[in-house]
Amino acid sequence: MTSAKRRYLLDVNVLVALLDERHVHHQLATKWFNSPGLEWALCPFTEAGFLRYATRSALGGLSMRDATAMISRIAERPGYHYQPISADWRTLCAPFITRLFGHNQVTDAFLLGVAMRGGLVLATFDKAILHLAREYGNHVLVLAEP
Repeated sequence: MTSAKRRYLLDVNVLVALLDERHVHHQLATKWFNSPGLEWALCPFTEAGFLRYATRSALGGLSMRDATAMISRIAERPGYHYQPISADWRTLCAPFITRLFGHNQVTDAFLLGVAMRGGLVLATFDKAILHLAREYGNHVLVLAEP
């Protein structure tokens, strides 16, 4: 996959960081997201994860309508693509199922599988996913401070 042809699937935390100015990684995510020519995607899982986060009353509790409108607005940004989910969890996670060891990896594994199946790179803040990905590490971009 060459740099010019890469399309990035945003994980839930990257989407949250982009849309929540209070998030610890908001500036990092925004700087990366504003890279010229960036091709990026959301899938139903990342959208649902954002909605779950944004509508929690402990975090200011946006209405479902307002939170959904935020997703609609970001989807109007250049480079946006919708990534459908076309397989079940077992199929998507089969390449690295033997490396799964706990409940905290369920979401990571699923999104990595979605990215791999779609020929995308999963954009995340989670360095631990590299252990899960191993030989599929070319499907992961860990966003970190330089």
